[in-house]
Amino acid sequence: MSALAFTTPAILLGLIALPVIWWLLRLTPPRPKTEVFPPLRILATVLQREETPSQSPWWLTLLRMLLAAAIIFALADPVLNPRGNSLDTSGPLVLLVDNGWASSADWERRTQTARLLIDDAERADLPVAIAFTADAAQEPAPGTAAVARDKLAAASPKPLVPDRLRAVNALREAMNGRRPGTLAFVTDGIAAANDGETIAALETLNPAGMRVIEGDGHGAVAVTDATNNSTAMAVTATRLSTASAQQLTVDALDPQGRALASGTLQFAPGAATATTEITAPYELRNDFARINVEGLATAGAAHLLDDGFKRRRVALISGDSGNDMQPLLLPLYYINRALSPYADIIEPRNADLATSIPELLASNPSAIIMADIGRLPAGVYAPLEQWLARGGTLIRFAGPRLAAAPADDPLVPVTLRQGERALGGAMSWSEPQVLADFPAFGPFAGMPRATDITVSRQVLAEPTPDLAERTWASLADGTPLVTTKDVEAGRIVLFHTSAEATWSNLPLSGNFVEMLRRLVQMARAGGATAPGAAAGAAITLPPYRLLTANGILTTETGTARPIAIAAGQTPVASFDHPPGLYGTEDGYSAVNLLAPKTVLAPFDTALAGRAMQREGLAGGEAVSLRPALFAAAFALLLLDSLVVLFMNGAFSRRPGRGPGKSRTAGSAAAAIMAVFGFGLALALLQPTPSFAQEMAPGAAAKPGDAQILERLDTTHLAYVQTGEADVDRISEQGLDGLSQFLTYRTTLEPGAPVGLDISKDELSFYPIIYWPISASAPMPSQASISRIDAYMRNGGTVLFDTRDQFSSLGGGTSANGQRLQEILANIDIPPLEPTPENHVLTRTFYLLKDFPGRFRGSPLWVEARQDAKNTGSQLSSSGDGVTPILITGNDFAGAWAVDTQGNSVLPTVPPDDMQREYAYRAGVNIMMYMLTGNYKADQVHVPALLERLGQ
Repeated sequence: MSALAFTTPAILLGLIALPVIWWLLRLTPPRPKTEVFPPLRILATVLQREETPSQSPWWLTLLRMLLAAAIIFALADPVLNPRGNSLDTSGPLVLLVDNGWASSADWERRTQTARLLIDDAERADLPVAIAFTADAAQEPAPGTAAVARDKLAAASPKPLVPDRLRAVNALREAMNGRRPGTLAFVTDGIAAANDGETIAALETLNPAGMRVIEGDGHGAVAVTDATNNSTAMAVTATRLSTASAQQLTVDALDPQGRALASGTLQFAPGAATATTEITAPYELRNDFARINVEGLATAGAAHLLDDGFKRRRVALISGDSGNDMQPLLLPLYYINRALSPYADIIEPRNADLATSIPELLASNPSAIIMADIGRLPAGVYAPLEQWLARGGTLIRFAGPRLAAAPADDPLVPVTLRQGERALGGAMSWSEPQVLADFPAFGPFAGMPRATDITVSRQVLAEPTPDLAERTWASLADGTPLVTTKDVEAGRIVLFHTSAEATWSNLPLSGNFVEMLRRLVQMARAGGATAPGAAAGAAITLPPYRLLTANGILTTETGTARPIAIAAGQTPVASFDHPPGLYGTEDGYSAVNLLAPKTVLAPFDTALAGRAMQREGLAGGEAVSLRPALFAAAFALLLLDSLVVLFMNGAFSRRPGRGPGKSRTAGSAAAAIMAVFGFGLALALLQPTPSFAQEMAPGAAAKPGDAQILERLDTTHLAYVQTGEADVDRISEQGLDGLSQFLTYRTTLEPGAPVGLDISKDELSFYPIIYWPISASAPMPSQASISRIDAYMRNGGTVLFDTRDQFSSLGGGTSANGQRLQEILANIDIPPLEPTPENHVLTRTFYLLKDFPGRFRGSPLWVEARQDAKNTGSQLSSSGDGVTPILITGNDFAGAWAVDTQGNSVLPTVPPDDMQREYAYRAGVNIMMYMLTGNYKADQVHVPALLERLGQ
C-alpha cells in the first residue's frame, strides 16, 4: 500500500487549471497614481502617456500559484500511512470488544478502532454484528453500520472481568449459522480461564478471517490482596507486562480519599506479582478505606477495604482471677499481651459471670475469649448462644476447670473426655509432644511449624467421624490441639491446652500471637448481627457504593443486586454484583474485582487452530496533511496580501499627507483584518479529516520503540538462542568478549550482545547473527528458517558454527553437521568455498591466513565468488560484496568467551594464547567485513596493500 493517499482524489483535477491561473495572475491593473490638482498638468500627462496593463512579478505569480496548489491539495485531503479496507466481503463484519476494567485506560482508541472497522463495512455495504464482553445484556444481531455505530457510542468500560465465552455464545445465536466475513476481536490482552473455550466457540463461527486487535492493556496492574499484619499492611499486586523491572507506589486512603500512608511495589524483571508493606500504626491502619495504585485509574488498581480490616472488640473472661503479684501465672496475661496491638480489649468489672457476661454482650464484642472456664451460670448460656447465632466468635482455652467440666457443655466444639492427659513425667509413658504441620483448610494454613513448642498437658476429644474436619491444629501424635465448630452464623474455637505456660510453652511463642490474631481477624468487626438476622443463613447486603471502571466509588447502585455473603466467605464480583461496598453506612462488606492470588497473564492466540492476525489499535499510523496544507495556504495568503499592500504604497510615509496617511494606514489595517478573518473562516469551516485520528496520551510512542531506537543507534552482536542454557551462555559470553576486544582494538564500540528468538524477534537490526549448531537443541520451525532465509536475502549474514572441528560440510561426519545440513536444506544458499587467501576477510583489519577458534583446522566457508555469478540461486552477495553465509567448525564463541572478570571461560585446543589472539583477530576481521563490505578489494587500495605486504 502507498504511504500517501488522497481521500478525495477528484479534487486534484483542479491542478489542470493552474496554467490558466498563471496567465490570469500575470495580468495586474495599472498602479493608481496621485497627481497635483493643476488641470493643465493633468491633461498634459494624460495626452502624453498611454496606460497599458503591466505584468506582475514572476515571484508574486509563483507565490499565488503555490497558494492555489496548497488549497487544492488540502481539499483533496492527503493522508500519510493510510489505512486500507482489509475486510473480507464474503460475510458480515463481527466485532467482539473487551470492555472490562483493563480497557478503561485506552477506551477512546478502542472505540476509534472499532468505528474505523464499521466505516469500512459501511463502504463495502456489509452488515455489522457487535458484542461487548463485559455487558450483562447482549444484542449482537447483525444490522446496519449506523446501528452498530450507535451501539458503540452507547458502550462504556465496565468494572468487571470480561466474560468472553458468554458474548461469543450470544454472537453464535445471533448469527444463526451465517458465516462472518471478518471477525475482529478488540481485546484487552489479558488471558481468562476459559480462553480455550472462547477460541473454540469463535472458530465454530467459521469466519473467513480472524483478527486480534490488542490495545495498551500491557500496562495493566491490579491489586489482588491486602492483609493487615501485626506491624504493617501487606499489599499484593499483579501486572500484565513482565518484560522489565517496574516500580509503583500504592497509597492507603481514608473514606474521604486522603492518603494516610504509602508503600512501593518493586516488580522484578519477569515477575508478574509483587508485594509491599504499608507501615503505619495500627490505629491509623484501622482507618484505611481503600488501597490505590498511584497514577492508575482503573477498577483493578483500587482495592476496597471493609469492616474486616478494622479493629475488633474482644472481651476476656477468666475462671480464676489469680494473683496480681504473680502476673505470669494469670490465665489472661499472655492473651492480653498478644491481642493488645490488634484489638480493643475489654474485661468484666466484677467476677460474677452471671452479671459480667450480659454486660459484655451488651457492648457487642466481635469475640469473647474464655480462659479455663468449666461451668457457666445457667442464665448466661442462652444469651451466649444467641450471640453466637448472630455471628459472634467464642474462643476457649482448656485448664483444670474445663477438664473437670461435664461432657454435655454446649459451648465446646467437640465432645471432651473428662480429665486431662499428662505427657511426660514419672507417671506417663509418653513424652511432651510438638506441633504437627497446620492443615491447609484452617486459618493457620501457611504458618511455619514451630519445632520448639511442646505440650505437656491437654484435654482429649472423643473420636468422631468429623473430628479431623474440625481440627485446625494438632500435635505430632495426631491428637487435636485446636478444634472448631460452626454455630449458625457464629463459631466456637477451643485450644485443648491452657492460656498460660503451665500446660505448654505455646503462650510464650510468637505462634501464639499469630494464631490469636488470625482467629480474631476472622471474627466479624461489628460483632454479632442484628437480632432480626436469619439464623444460620447468609447475610444479604444491599449495594451501598459501587466502583466504576475508572476506580471511583459512586452512589449509583441501580445496576447491582443485593449480595448474600456467608460467614467466612470472600464474595466474588459478577455481573449482578459489581465491585463495591455492600451494606449500610453502619457496616459493609467489600467486593473487589479480582480474587486473591490472581495473576495476570497475556492472552494467547496460539489456542486457536488457525492463524490469527495480530495488530494494534488505530489512531497513530494514519496522519492527515490537510491541517498543515491549510495552514500553509493561510500563511501564503497572508504573505501575498502584505506584498500587495506594500506594492500599492500602503506602508509608505510621505510628508504633507496627514489625512491620506491615516486613510492609508486604516486601509492597511482593514486589509490585514480581512486576511485574518478569511484565514479564521477557513480554519473553522474545514471538514473533519477522515483518517487523522486524535492521538491518545502515550500513543505517540508505541511499545518497543525505545528498543528499536537503541538497536539502530548502537551496533549489537546477536546470537541465536538454541534453548540449551550452556550453549546460549557461551554464545553470550563469547560475543561479549569479542565486543570488548573490538572496543579495545578498534573504533567500533558495540553494545551488549543480544539473544534472538528467530521465530519472532526482528532480525534486520543486526549485521551478523552467530548461530551455534547443536544437534540436541530443538529443530527450528520452517517459519523460523524462512525468516533467516529472508534475513540473508536482505543483506544480512549468518555465521553457522558447528563447534566440532570438522573441516568439510559433506558426509554427515558429526551430529551437529547433520543438523546444519537439515537447516540448510530449507534455504537456497549459494555455492560455498573455503575462504581464499586473497579474500577480503583475510585483510579487512588484520592480515590473516586462517580463522581459528577454540579449535583449529576447520576452514571458514564463504560464498564462492566466481560460481556465484553463474548460479541460479537468488541468495548471493549483496551490493557490498558481503557473503550472506559463513560456516565454521572451530567454535568461535568458545574462544571469545570471557567471564565477568574478563578471564577466558574455555581453553583452546591445544592450549595456546596466540591461538586465542588469532581467534579474536578473526572475529574483528569478520565484523569489519560485515560493516565495511568489499571496500578493501577496490583497486584504489591495491598499491597501498601491496606496499605494506612488501611486494
